[in-house]
Amino acid sequence: MRMTVTLVLALLLVLLSWGLTAGVCRWALQRQLLDVPNARSSHRLPTPRGGGLAFVLPLVLCLPLLFLLALVEARLALALGPAGALVAVMGYVDDTGHVAARWRLLGHFVAAAWALLCLGELPPLVLFGFELGQSLIGWLLATLLLVWLLNLFNFMDGIDGIAGLEAVSVTLAMAVIYWTVGFAGNAVLLLLSAMAVLGFLFCNWPPARIFMGDVGSGFLGLWLAVLALHGGLLSVELFWAWLVMLGVFMVDASVTLLRRLMRGEKVYHAHRRHAYQFASRRWHSHARVTVAVGLLNVVWLFPWAWVAAAGHLPGLIVLLLAWLPLMGLALVLGAGRAEKLDAAQ
Repeated sequence: MRMTVTLVLALLLVLLSWGLTAGVCRWALQRQLLDVPNARSSHRLPTPRGGGLAFVLPLVLCLPLLFLLALVEARLALALGPAGALVAVMGYVDDTGHVAARWRLLGHFVAAAWALLCLGELPPLVLFGFELGQSLIGWLLATLLLVWLLNLFNFMDGIDGIAGLEAVSVTLAMAVIYWTVGFAGNAVLLLLSAMAVLGFLFCNWPPARIFMGDVGSGFLGLWLAVLALHGGLLSVELFWAWLVMLGVFMVDASVTLLRRLMRGEKVYHAHRRHAYQFASRRWHSHARVTVAVGLLNVVWLFPWAWVAAAGHLPGLIVLLLAWLPLMGLALVLGAGRAEKLDAAQ
């Protein structure tokens, strides 16, 4: 019975998200809510934005139903719903107008604090003999993790389909891992999350007919970060598995940020110097890069994430083994490297 309900909900979320995406696209075109290309853009034609509403609304609104059906814990539903809604509303306002960076950041920290308050505890991580767990340092790091993942999804949503495929492939991979290591009941929300984003991805696949915008990218970053922390409460090994699976986005964004900081740049300024952006210009294709990210998740990161979740090796060791080649790849592709365009301005 549980499996039947899950499959029905998954099908409904795909169809609803796909239908809403088409509706949002028409609405954005009518109101000229377009992402107009500029010198730093990776697209060439004005494209509707704000399509993230198509998966934000179904996911947030289905949480109470999932709780009533005993498919999601109360604390997880409370952590995801209001925090995700706040981030999405701020992103939508920014997509349709403008929100000052300081107010966006404040809202992000408020959302992170709410999510952590609802979860009530942290994964019992022990690093180099120091138990982070419920320490003040642990809470600060958890807050920064939520805010960083929220923002890095926005940074990484720069070419067609990449953020959507990242979310779908990561949540599906983690659903399989949950199922195989004894947490099948907790895999339901992961599957439904993937299906909601998949409905949007049909219209966002290269060449994209609509972009998810800040309303979708920020929401996805926070959503996955909260799921990762909750996974760590089920089993600390699952938290390491989440970090492994999010490696492509976390490594590219972090390497790019660090290299820009080392040159003393204003990191809040828009740019197009992530590894995936260099790759898309080198290959003259969004689709190739997006597919490559999906393949890296499935072929490279998924096996390592399973090793971490199953406890066959210490989580930190697995993370390093999985991430180090990604760091090398990011550097080879030029993550954070200055461009002539930037030097000329």
